Amino acid sequence: MLDPGRVPGSIDDSRGYLDLLGPPEPAASTSLSIMQNPVFATIYERAWRPVFTRLFSLGGTSTKEFDRQLVARLGRAGDRTILDVACGPGNYTRTLSDQLTGEGVCVGLDFSVPMIERAVRTNSGPRVAYIRADAHEIPFPDGTFDTVCCLAALYLVPDPGVVLDELARVTAPQGEVAVFTSLRTPLTSLPGVSLVAGRSGYHLFEPNEVTDRLRAAGLVDIEQTVTGQAQYVTARKPG
Repeated sequence: MLDPGRVPGSIDDSRGYLDLLGPPEPAASTSLSIMQNPVFATIYERAWRPVFTRLFSLGGTSTKEFDRQLVARLGRAGDRTILDVACGPGNYTRTLSDQLTGEGVCVGLDFSVPMIERAVRTNSGPRVAYIRADAHEIPFPDGTFDTVCCLAALYLVPDPGVVLDELARVTAPQGEVAVFTSLRTPLTSLPGVSLVAGRSGYHLFEPNEVTDRLRAAGLVDIEQTVTGQAQYVTARKPG
C-alpha cells in the first residue's frame, strides 16, 4: 500500500509496526513532547483523552455518546480500508476494525514511538496494522482509503492545514473524511484559555477553518456538528 516516492528512507518492521521515521527528534512543542513520553502513553486513553473530550464537549454530547455515534458511522461492516491518523494507543483503530470483512483493514498512523508501541501491545488485531509516519506527509498513494479519520488529535500537530490536505488526498473517490477537534468559542477564546493553549502548542480552530480547508481540498457534502467547545466534521470525496 505504501507509495515508494513518499517514504523518506529505510523501513524498520522489527517491532510489530512499520517505522518510517527512525530515531525520534526533539519535539517542537510542549504538547508534542508530552505525546512522546512513555508514561503519558500509558495513561492517555484511560485518563487524558476522556478528560479532553468532556472538557471540549461541555454543553454537547457525552464521551460515551460520541463514541457510540463514531463507531456506528465509521466502523460499519464491509470490505473497506480505514486510516486512523494520529491514532495514539490505537483504541479507535482496533474498534474501527472489528466489523471489517474480506480484505478490509484499519491502519493506525502516529509519529510517537511510545504511542505506537502501546498500540501494538494492547490494540492489535487480525485487521489492524500500525505505521509510524508523519501526518504532514502520509506515505500512501492518492485515493488509497475508503475512510480517513483524525480524532481528538488535529489540534496538536504543527501544521494542521497540511494534515487536512493529506487526509483528503489519500481518501478514495466516494470515500469519507471525519475529524473531531477543538473549536474557538467564547469560552475557549477567554484570555487565560488562549494563552495556555498557545504556549502549549494546542491549536484552537476558527469556526470555518476546518470546513473551508476541506472544501478547498475538493471535498463535498461537508457537515459540521458543534459539541460544546469542539467540532465533529465529516466530508466526502467526489468521484
